Parts: sequence; C-alpha cells; structure tokens
Amino acid sequence: MTTRKRSVVVIGGGPGGYEAALVGAQLGAMVTVIEKEGMGGAAVLTDCVPSKALIATSDFMSRFEAAGRLGVGFDTTELDQHAHADVQQINQRIVRLAKAQSLDIRAQCESAGVQVFDGTGQIVDRGRVYAEGTNGVAREFGADTILVAVGTTPRQLPTAVPDGERILTWQQIYDLPELPKHLIVVGSGVTGAELAHAYLGLGCEVTLVSSRDRVLPGQDADAATVIENVFRRRGMNVLNKSRAVGAERVGDSVVVTLDDGRTVEGSHALLAVGAIPQTEGIGLQAAGVETTASGHIVVDRVSRTSVPGIYAAGDCTGVYPLASVAAMQGRIAMFHALGDAVAPLNLRGVCANIFTDPEIATVGYSMADIDEGKVEARTVTLPLSTNPRAKMRNITDGFVKLFARPGSNTIVGGVVVAPQASELIFPIGIAVQNRLTVDQLASTFSVYPSMTGSITEAARRLHTLES
Repeated sequence: MTTRKRSVVVIGGGPGGYEAALVGAQLGAMVTVIEKEGMGGAAVLTDCVPSKALIATSDFMSRFEAAGRLGVGFDTTELDQHAHADVQQINQRIVRLAKAQSLDIRAQCESAGVQVFDGTGQIVDRGRVYAEGTNGVAREFGADTILVAVGTTPRQLPTAVPDGERILTWQQIYDLPELPKHLIVVGSGVTGAELAHAYLGLGCEVTLVSSRDRVLPGQDADAATVIENVFRRRGMNVLNKSRAVGAERVGDSVVVTLDDGRTVEGSHALLAVGAIPQTEGIGLQAAGVETTASGHIVVDRVSRTSVPGIYAAGDCTGVYPLASVAAMQGRIAMFHALGDAVAPLNLRGVCANIFTDPEIATVGYSMADIDEGKVEARTVTLPLSTNPRAKMRNITDGFVKLFARPGSNTIVGGVVVAPQASELIFPIGIAVQNRLTVDQLASTFSVYPSMTGSITEAARRLHTLES
C-alpha cells in the first residue's frame, strides 16, 4: 500500500517560505509555493540583497578616499580624473544581481521538486488555499500544512506619501535616474542608518533625521556612538531629537517638516519609518488565526499559529526582522509539521548585523540586558586601535565587547564594531550557541596578525577579571 504524500502550501517565497519549501521537499512532502513578485521575495528583490549591494558599492568608493592615508596616490589624466558614482549603472547592476539571485532560488526549489505558482494566495480554511495567478488563472490547493510567510511592506506616513520620484521608500531608490544632491533620510533605525551611510559614501549630501537622542536607538549604546561620530566626521548632518511630521514636494525639492516647526529642504527624502505586515486580505481572520493589533501573526517557538496545521514565519510574525531568522522559522515549521526532530527557535543565538562603515554585529544578551538586570554578566571592551592588523588597514574606529556569566564563565553575548563585523561575530556566535567558556575561547588559536585576535584577547582579559 502506497502512503500518500503530505501536501504543504507556502504563501510567500521569501527566506521563510523558500527555506521551508526546501525542507518540506527534502522530507518527502508535496510542496507548492505561491509567490507574486519572484522567489526570494522582497528580501532578495527590493530589500536586503539590493541594499547591501548598494552599500558594498559605496564602501568600494570609500577606499579611494582612504588610499592617501596608506601612501597610495593616483595619476590623473584627461581620461581618468577621479572615481565617481554612476547611479544608473549602479542601480542596473543591483537589479540584475537581485533578479539573478531570485532565479537561482527558483531553480533550486524546482530542482528539489517544489512547485512554484506565480500569484497570490488566500487561506480558505485550514486545509485549502485559493491562489490567483499573475496570468489570471486561479487554482485551489489542498493542504495538510499551510505556512504563511508574506513579509512586510514599508510603512508610510499620511503626511509624507511617497511619489517614487522625490519622496521615496527604500524599495523605490533603485529607479533613481541620478544621485540625489541632498538626501534627507527620515528614520535612524537600521534601514535609515545603512542607506544614509550608503549615499554619503556615493558622494551625496545627507541629512539624517532621528527622533531619538542618538542614531540606532535599539543598538548597543557604545556602538551607536561610534557610528554617529563617524557619520558626523564624514560630513553627514545628523539631527537628533528631531521627529519628522511630514514631507512635501515643492517643485524639484522636498521639504521635511519637524515637530518643533523647523524645516529641512533637500532634493529627495527617503522614508525609513518601519514596516507593516502584509497580512490583510489573505484569509487569516476567517481561518481563526490570531494576530496582534499591528497585524503580525502570533506564533510560538516552533512557528505554530493559533490554528492547528497553519504555521507562519518571517517578518509577518514580528519575531525578529532578519532574513536569517525568517529562514530558521520556516525550517523549524517544516521539521515540526512533518514530524522530524526539531529544536525551538533560540533568539539568544541570533547573529545580527548593521551594514554601516564600520559595521555593528551583535549576538546573545546585550549591554542593556545587563544594565536592566535581565542577566548577570562581566564585560570587557577592547578597542580595535590596539589591534596590529587594524593598524595595518588604517582602521581606527571600533571595538570588541564580550559578556560572560560569573561563576560558569560561559560567553553569553558580544558586540563587534569593525569592517566586516558580520564575519567577525561568527566565532562569538558559536561560543554563545554552544555555551563555550571564556577559557575555551581564549585558548583557541587565532591567526597573528588578525582582527579575530581581538576576540581571543578580550576573552583572555575576561579570564583575568574572574572574581
């Protein structure tokens, strides 16, 4: 007797959706992904991949500016006067890169046996999904398991409506025909800080409007201070404690109004004021799936919603807006739904990164957690200015910070502020995830000279601080 394959329908092809689909197919399920924009979703097509590609281009430009400090000069000729940014070529490359990545993901899924349906999906009940194709053809899919991974969309202000030309969301910047002369970035969270840094590096005048007393208010205070100081030193105009209440287009300019009556005029305004889940109109209420007041789907640590057989993953859950977390939620959902071994989501092991220059990477408990008494930990901070490799590379801004529990001396968190901090945080992430001790990290060989040498040195200093 042949056992019927379990059927899985995934609504949304972003990191949470396509990673879940790959696991589902690997475990023998019949998997369908319904995606309207392209596999990879917004993370690949309009958000994470494009923005990091733009930042990489900006950072490459910055190397020319720093070359003189390393003793490197450039011969100028009529054919090669100086480095400059051609925004049309930059954007065309970014869009091509994103589309290529999307096609690679689709090919990977299809080669694994996943059916990809181009269109939108709506839950009919806990066992059925109605799909309307982009070609006008509709289908209904039966499902033993439904996974919702519909992501988010940029939040808009009623007093600052994007027009796609001068007032922009972060998804619209890749259509710009020329670099902004003066870009006003509204919002100093992760997206705002990253894109403000990118356009500053490309040669734009940038004003960053922050409603809080510092940029990156949700991050390690020491790290945020480093970034803000770097921003100001490189010429960015940072307006702290300045809440934007509106943005209006006036001819070829944009005027941003602040809550104290001041105005800031620029050529373009970029709104980075958060995101809202795309959970309206997909049948959640009719199916009985619980959502929050903000529209996020309530899930537990194995991605279950309030309705048996319906799971959710990614930014639409409001758990942690990172592609890596979305992917892990999707994988966990499939492991659980299809009866494989599964460990609940562990947010303490999440490595997160902000792609400014220098980057900020974090894992585990934060300094705020320690200050608020959520965890008891000893701390050490080691500036990169003492690292020999950093000196060779002319790196003066940044540090390594480690947190360890007293008594057991296990590493419970860390912060790295440095170029490529996204790579340097990994050994600390391994230590946190596997509950390694200060001595285990300190006794691990690091290359000399290397940036990772500061991580082992910080661990050695924690050993000397043992009480």
